[in-house]
Order: sequence, then structure tokens, then C-alpha cells
Amino acid sequence: MQPTRRNQRLALEIQHEISLILSRDLKDRRVGFVTVTGVDMSPDLRHAKVFVSTMGSEAEKKASLQILNHAAGWIRHELGQRIRMKFLPEIVFRTDSSQEYGERIDQLLDETRKTSGE
Repeated sequence: MQPTRRNQRLALEIQHEISLILSRDLKDRRVGFVTVTGVDMSPDLRHAKVFVSTMGSEAEKKASLQILNHAAGWIRHELGQRIRMKFLPEIVFRTDSSQEYGERIDQLLDETRKTSGE
């Protein structure tokens, strides 16, 4: 189903506000360098998947994601003070692996070029 314009606008606003909350208000030092890369809203605006990109080892990425999901209630509360909505969406953090996927595709293309050029 194609997202509506309202869903897209709300997703962008939530992405912006969560980015600010994570960079300014979240005091947990266990969370590494986190970038909010996108938000996927459900059609009824009750659920939001927040995609984040984290830096560090796999264990650090997993720990950061676990801490973010543990703090989702607090982040939702902070979001409610910044955005006026009838219902605040339930927030779930997911890892955005699109950058690693793109790097893997580039690596495969380079290998293909090298083998065909020889």
C-alpha cells in the first residue's frame, strides 16, 4: 500500500524529532553514534518503525539497538511533548542495513569488473 502524504509528512517530523531527542536528551553513554535514517508509519498511524544506523562492532550495534528499544517508552513520551497528535505511535527501533547492502553490491560489481577485464 502506498503511503499517504500525511503519513510521509508525519514520518519525516517524527524522524527529525527523534534525531534531536537522541542527540540532545538521551544521556545513556552505552548508545554509540546513532543516526535515524527513516521512519515507516503504519497506515493507521499507530505504529512506527524507526530505522537507525549505528557505528561500531556488531556487539556494540546490537547493544545500542537493545538500549534504544528499552528506552522507546521514554522517547515516545518526549515525542508527545513535541508533536501534537491524537494518538502517539508505538515506536520500535530497527537496524537500517541499507548502507552495508550497498557496499556489498559495490564490492561485487568491482569484483565482476576485475574478472571481466582480465
